[in-house]
Amino acid sequence: MPVFDSRNPLYKTPVGCVPAGTQVQLSLCLPDTYTAACLLTAEYDSECCYEYPMALHSTAAGQSRWSCTAPFYKTGLYRYRFRIAAPGGTDLVGHTGRGCGSIGDGGWWKLTVYDARRQTPAWVPGGVMYQIFPDRFCRGAGAPAPGSVHPVFPESTHVRGDWGGAPEWQPDAYGNVNTFDFFGGNLNGITEKLPYLASLGVTCLYLNPIFLAQSNHRYDTADYYRIDPLLGGNDSFAQLCGSAAAYGIHILLDGVFSHTGFRSVYFNGDGRFGSGGAAQDRQSPYYPWYHFRNWPQDYACWWGIRQLPELDEENAGVKAFLTDVGKYWIERGAAGWRLDVADELPDTFIDALAASLPAESFLLGEVWEDASDKFSHGGRRRYLQGGQMHSVMNYPLADAIIRFVLERDAEGLSETVAAQQENYPPFALHSLMNHVGTHDTVRILNRLGEDCTAVDWSNRATYRNRRLSPQAREAGLRRLKLAAVLQYTLPGNPCVYYGDEAGLEGFMDPFNRGCYPWGAEDTSLISHYQTLGEMRRTHRELFASAPIETVSAALGCYAYRRRGRDGSSSLLVIANANPHPIDYRLDGTAIPVEAEAAFVRFEEV
Repeated sequence: MPVFDSRNPLYKTPVGCVPAGTQVQLSLCLPDTYTAACLLTAEYDSECCYEYPMALHSTAAGQSRWSCTAPFYKTGLYRYRFRIAAPGGTDLVGHTGRGCGSIGDGGWWKLTVYDARRQTPAWVPGGVMYQIFPDRFCRGAGAPAPGSVHPVFPESTHVRGDWGGAPEWQPDAYGNVNTFDFFGGNLNGITEKLPYLASLGVTCLYLNPIFLAQSNHRYDTADYYRIDPLLGGNDSFAQLCGSAAAYGIHILLDGVFSHTGFRSVYFNGDGRFGSGGAAQDRQSPYYPWYHFRNWPQDYACWWGIRQLPELDEENAGVKAFLTDVGKYWIERGAAGWRLDVADELPDTFIDALAASLPAESFLLGEVWEDASDKFSHGGRRRYLQGGQMHSVMNYPLADAIIRFVLERDAEGLSETVAAQQENYPPFALHSLMNHVGTHDTVRILNRLGEDCTAVDWSNRATYRNRRLSPQAREAGLRRLKLAAVLQYTLPGNPCVYYGDEAGLEGFMDPFNRGCYPWGAEDTSLISHYQTLGEMRRTHRELFASAPIETVSAALGCYAYRRRGRDGSSSLLVIANANPHPIDYRLDGTAIPVEAEAAFVRFEEV
């Protein structure tokens, strides 16, 4: 019997995070001769440590249970551990991993206290997300003709006619990319493929930036109120939103609010938008939006990239403008925003944006680490405590799934899931964006098909036309099907990066942003994703709220259940990452599971 286990209601009630105003009972199991106290600190008041004496609760078999009740009235991140007194002196009970603690040196447990008024829009949990890089998904009606150029940035863009060709990458002597190739994918193309997306069970489309910009990735926004004409303009966006709604599909926009483009209405670095703009006129209303060290040439820019001058989101003008942008596109059909580089946005800005959006709008953040205790922008972030984002991109789970599939690390995957279930509020947990690849990572088929640890970003051009060998592709496809089962059955919403479900390959940016292979899809893989999507549609209530119960996690096998709130049904998953089949014994019955595959069964009670 452990001294303490934060994931066991015998030691902590209730388990997991709690809404503000909750009384939490904490208990230790100690020898009869010990006494104990709980030490508690709050992130917002880290200089103060509260001490709660623990009283004898029960005694049995030479063990005493000492308990206390601690009130948590205010939202925030709390940390706690215990001080014990024995005949030989005092010691600490600290966190040693996987929720458990032991006597001796150890860390602090953490507890997230959140605002229960923060609720995720009802349409989000239990759904399926799909990410699209708009230029590369589908050429629909009105697509720009091959050989044409961008009407606003003609000198640095060209539209290619070889759909499916390898993306170009041509940096200058300073490592900057100044010319961009487009393949002509547009919003009408997405609209035309809505029946296909519906067949995958998609309920939310996350679009990479669609506003006017010079580049094909469009993270260098030139005008937040104008859909890029190469994508079809504002009318095409309205049509997409209306048509998607008929399929029950919501549109999530990419909010790039930490910086603008050098060539933008706001910065206007080369003067193409007239005499106004921060770099052209110190009297411009946009001038205070940027950090100039020596106007106009020396200014703060995102990660040192001169094409991306940074915005000052603490500036009242910036805050008012961008919150208006947020509302503007919600009013025109968008269902929410994904906040690009959320850890580089100040809390005051996220507060203002979240407060300005309608209750039914979804706000998702790009956070690569554990979002419950992320430290950035000079302080501990309160993303998921209420009043800010509903949830985040789930990079920790993506990493854990990939390690499990490639290295058979069942214990690590189980711990990641358990930690998120313990530290993320329910509204955030069941709305996580569970991806295994995005526009910022190597294509998942490549990650699973061959060892990518030696991929050299500085020499990325050598990977432009590289393809998996037949053997590596076969291995990748088999493992991807296993990874997808985990994506679709663990807490949160699966998100498919366009083309992954069709077997699209590609190494790092920009080669992970190839064209969707219409007419050359892997139909077997698509069928697998369609089956998973239908499974979530049929059992949406279970996937929207049911917790995970780990059955076992060892020897390359991770087995778990999810039980519906009414107790009438549950899901059993047995994931086998081993290169050989296994017979998994459960309740005296042998369940065969194929190599690098998963057994999935719904059980009615």
